[in-house]
Amino acid sequence: MKITRRETLMLAMGAAAAAMIPSAASGAAIDDAIALFTGGATPGEGGVTLVAPEIAENGNTVPIEVSAPGAVAIAVFAQKNPLPDVASFKFGPLAGAQRAATRIRLSGTQDIVVVAQMADGSFVQTSQEVKVTIGGCGG
Repeated sequence: MKITRRETLMLAMGAAAAAMIPSAASGAAIDDAIALFTGGATPGEGGVTLVAPEIAENGNTVPIEVSAPGAVAIAVFAQKNPLPDVASFKFGPLAGAQRAATRIRLSGTQDIVVVAQMADGSFVQTSQEVKVTIGGCGG
């Protein structure tokens, strides 16, 4: 089978278009993931704290700490990761503090969004941009 120059150009343009689709869809993916966690409720601001580095040298291990006094659950989302759900934590009535620390993987420079479900059923969120010099999710 012989491929012409025109067919090669069409294949290259198709591949370039396909490469752009996940990045365009990532904003919708994180919105869907947050809506799934909140049950469609719109989160407010304040009441949740995120501690993350401004610059991460390696996206494979980015340390974060989240806390939300009075929360029953906390979810962490990464805007540009292939799967935006990064971590979730649930706290029972005997929990001494509603905070957690872990290391997450980031595919590149992006916003980390933390949403907390409070004991009264409301939701609050915060976000922070982390600049990644070496991507961790295959990037």
